[in-house]
Parts: sequence; C-alpha cells; structure tokens
Amino acid sequence: MRKTVVTLAAALALLAGCVTINVYFPAAAAEKAAQQFVDKVIGPEAQQSKPAEPSKPAKPEDDKSGGGALGALLDLVVPAAQAAEPDINLKTPEIEAIRARMAARFQGPLQGLLDSGAVGYANNGMVAVRDATAAPLAQRGQLNPAVAAENADRAALYRAIAVANGHPEWETQIRQTFARTWIERAHAGWYYQDSSGAWKRK
Repeated sequence: MRKTVVTLAAALALLAGCVTINVYFPAAAAEKAAQQFVDKVIGPEAQQSKPAEPSKPAKPEDDKSGGGALGALLDLVVPAAQAAEPDINLKTPEIEAIRARMAARFQGPLQGLLDSGAVGYANNGMVAVRDATAAPLAQRGQLNPAVAAENADRAALYRAIAVANGHPEWETQIRQTFARTWIERAHAGWYYQDSSGAWKRK
C-alpha cells in the first residue's frame, strides 16, 4: 500500500511539474484581444461582413464520482491544466496611449489613405505604401509621416502587450496574431498583402 502511495505521489508531482513548466502561447485569447483592440481603433464597420458565430451548447460536467481517492488527488493538480485560457492583458497605460494615438491617426489621415488604396495592410502586422499616386493630392504630404508613425506605434504595441503579459518572447506571435486580425477586420475596398506579399483588395 505504501509503495502505491509513493508511486502515486511521484506521478502527481511529475504531472504538477508538467503543468507549471509548460508555458504556452494562448492563441485564442490573443486573437480575441487583437479583435477587441482593432475594433476600437478602426470602428465596427469591419464586422458587418462577418456573420455572427452560433452559440455553442454548454458541455455537461464530467462525472468524477467514480474516481475515488485517485480522482480526488488528480482534481487537486489538474485544474490548472484544465482552466480556461488566460486573458491577454491590454489594460496598461502604455497600451491605452498607443491605442488612443492609433485611433486618432485613423480618424485623421490614415482612413483616407486606406480608402484611396494608397496604403494597405502588410502581412507582417504593419501598414505599407501600396501606390502613393492613389492618395488625394491634399493627403500626399501626410502619407509617409502617417505610415512611419503608425508603424512605430504598431511595433511598440506588440512589444508592450508581450511585456505586459510577462512574456517578452511572445512578441513575434502577438505580431502575427495582429497581422491576421488587421486584415480580417479591414473594411471593404481596402488593400492587404497575402502571404506571398501580393496586394489584394477586400
């Protein structure tokens, strides 16, 4: 009996070690955070073409009555692994300041540049000049400064989100998630780059 208890304790310790050491990138939470952030910057128009997702029925609770002592011990360790994916923190003064600047820039020159096709969403999470001659004459002087300021804020945003969530190493994955989200939420008529770098229009 004692050997069984020792073996079980060792197995649980190993399982607990796996749970605490395995720090993974919370992709679904990052995507949700990116959608919320992007919608606050460019407004709700981008959501009009996306159908609402049907609600999923709740899953019935697992029956744990037959687990006995082993089930009770596992319940002490496993909840951390079964817990809902953590939220991505976007509520820091730095991130809020970046969002405010980006929203103001969008309401200023950037929306017009996107609407005209002079600027589009690059596949690396940035904006890029697609065709400077497509910009109205009154906006051409704002083109390069607007793109440079937007890209500086985007780079700072991806870094700030990773740092705010305690994982600076997530910066690349945050950037990739936002790159997809900017394109998914783009308004009809805007240009974006596909994975090969070719420009396409929504």
